[in-house]
Amino acid sequence: MVPGRLDERVGDRIVAETRGNPLALLELTRGLTAAELAGGFGPPDVRPLAGQIEQTYLRRIGSLPAAAQRLLLAAAAEPVGDVPLLRRVAERLDIDADAAGAVEAAGLVDFGTRVRFRHPLVRSAAYRAADPAVRRDVHRALAEATDPEADSDRRAWHRAHAALEPDEALAGELERSAVRAQARGGIAAAAAFLRHATELTPDPVRRGARAEAAAQAAFDAGSPDAALELLATARLSHPDEARHARLTRLRARLVLSRRRGGEALPLLLDAAGRLARVGDADARETYLDALGSAVYAGRLGERTGVREVAEAARTAPPGACPARPTDLLLDGLVAWFADGCAVGGPPLRSALEAFRQAAEREGGDAMRWLWLTWLVAGEMWDDETWHRLTERAVRSARETGALTFLPLALGYRAALSVHTGDFDLAAALVDEAGTLAEATGHSPMGYPALLLAAWRGEGEHVAEAIRRGAEEATSWGEGRAIGGEHYLLTVLYNGLARYQDARYQAERAVEFDDLAIVGFALAELVEAAVRSGAPEAAAVPLRRLAERAEAGGTDWALGVLARSRALVSEGPAAERLYREAVERLGRSRIAVHLARAHLVYGEWLRRENRRLDAREQLRTAHGMLRSFGAKAFAERARRELLATGETVRARQVDPGGLREALTAQEGQIARLAADGLTNSEIGAELFISPRTVEWHLGKVFSKLDVTSRNKLRSALAGT
Repeated sequence: MVPGRLDERVGDRIVAETRGNPLALLELTRGLTAAELAGGFGPPDVRPLAGQIEQTYLRRIGSLPAAAQRLLLAAAAEPVGDVPLLRRVAERLDIDADAAGAVEAAGLVDFGTRVRFRHPLVRSAAYRAADPAVRRDVHRALAEATDPEADSDRRAWHRAHAALEPDEALAGELERSAVRAQARGGIAAAAAFLRHATELTPDPVRRGARAEAAAQAAFDAGSPDAALELLATARLSHPDEARHARLTRLRARLVLSRRRGGEALPLLLDAAGRLARVGDADARETYLDALGSAVYAGRLGERTGVREVAEAARTAPPGACPARPTDLLLDGLVAWFADGCAVGGPPLRSALEAFRQAAEREGGDAMRWLWLTWLVAGEMWDDETWHRLTERAVRSARETGALTFLPLALGYRAALSVHTGDFDLAAALVDEAGTLAEATGHSPMGYPALLLAAWRGEGEHVAEAIRRGAEEATSWGEGRAIGGEHYLLTVLYNGLARYQDARYQAERAVEFDDLAIVGFALAELVEAAVRSGAPEAAAVPLRRLAERAEAGGTDWALGVLARSRALVSEGPAAERLYREAVERLGRSRIAVHLARAHLVYGEWLRRENRRLDAREQLRTAHGMLRSFGAKAFAERARRELLATGETVRARQVDPGGLREALTAQEGQIARLAADGLTNSEIGAELFISPRTVEWHLGKVFSKLDVTSRNKLRSALAGT
């Protein structure tokens, strides 16, 4: 899979040169930069030529006449295989028609309707073997032969590679091309243009500004090493205090993307303070970054906790008028941490609404701040914001090739899928996010995978995996992972009916006010305390839960609160609260908690000796939990059903069953096809060709024993 957007013409050339061979495609893309894959905006000289095959091609190239070598070099430097363009270049370089025949006779390239190298390694060998002066001549000829109206960006690209000295006019042209190239080749292409614009800028101050923009684009494109190099270049321009602060902020963001935790916090506070002193509006967003860093540092924050950062953020310059979503979010978080949830709740709800609207319009700020708004929406029990922001985020990241952002977006979408009960989709998204994080060198987002494991409830090995994940995260200062570990273990143990263990873990989870963890853990603690025979231990957690749930005010929040209150109530009051919980949660997207509301309601009815009523609730709970794959909670419901006198067979796991037969990618393709997407649309969503989609769908149809797309939805539901 190629991460990011792929220029259609470059994609066609790659497929042609590899003859569509899957192994050749995989091998080729491993050696290419994101910029080269995105739009051809990267010279084919990035791989070492030490292999035997490359050396063979070098010898064959070296045996060609000089004119044929220049023609081959021109073909290598031109990324889309445009034969008419190459003919014009040959005229400018005084290359006669015999050169093409010599190259073809050497078995290196075909000149048909388009240029096709016999092997992708020929391209890199031809480019690497050329003398630098000859390369510049070839790029200059390519620039002159390229239509300035139809393909101004590639013309500017070739002119840049032909340049010997800094050239402000050309640098400005490249800067403008970066904006246009992003629409075709994504952020990676824009970063490549900006980097060359930086190299060609003669004025030190302007060079620093372009290096800053290039560093930001490289960071967004998932190239942190290139971003750090460009940051160093920007610092050489002797930036003023405002630019120095922005560069410090970007460096801190690079640190935060690789290792979420408190390591970036001092840098962010330094940058925010500098920006505030010069009255720069970016101070507000920098304080917002600092608050997020403090949230992730959690209980491992040394001297600067989230409350101290919130107080420092009060010194930020006033926000814009009308307020931007980020202004509302900063003010809301400052109030939440400094003044409490009753004061902070209303402005945070307003901030989330503003981010939802922004996501619908253009997505920029909404996507940039998803890592923080996700947590705030969780704290506010706002499942609708979770859904709308993550849906927009995944689509936007795929469309633009934002490789830094896409793994996060996929991880958040996976966590939402756990809560909605689509565990198979969650697993597929977790796998994809992990692969991308590894490829871009960013810290893996372990929480969604552990959340899924906890809800599946497969046993003590899950507990060990949760502990290992927390240890790894805390090794780089992510103290929030400690609260997350205790919360996830509580979910696991409540499912396994190990209520004493669940209570112990929940009490550890609520000792620190981790954003989007403590509220969930309080609800688990109430259930664990009641089920372990200590209902009095639920009183204080229930009051704390009420404060947070009422601050959120959603059906999810109030449904969980009603369920928790029902657990400590008796008689008609308990039944009224259970029914309220089912009704409210039924209006939310949070199917796992709806199923658990049916479960605890059925458990209460059985203890009230209302067996027929209990069976109705327990059947619903068991069916839902089993269909999700929440094995431990489903088993708990099954045991309760048995206690009512109903015979229920444990689900038999069939290793060759349909659910297990579909791979993660096949499952994704099947769901998208069931939702009505065409092969082309599915391919665009998953970065694979429509033909590959068709091949996978053939396997899906065979495994599910269906013959058409309109039967996929029911077949998937039955797996």
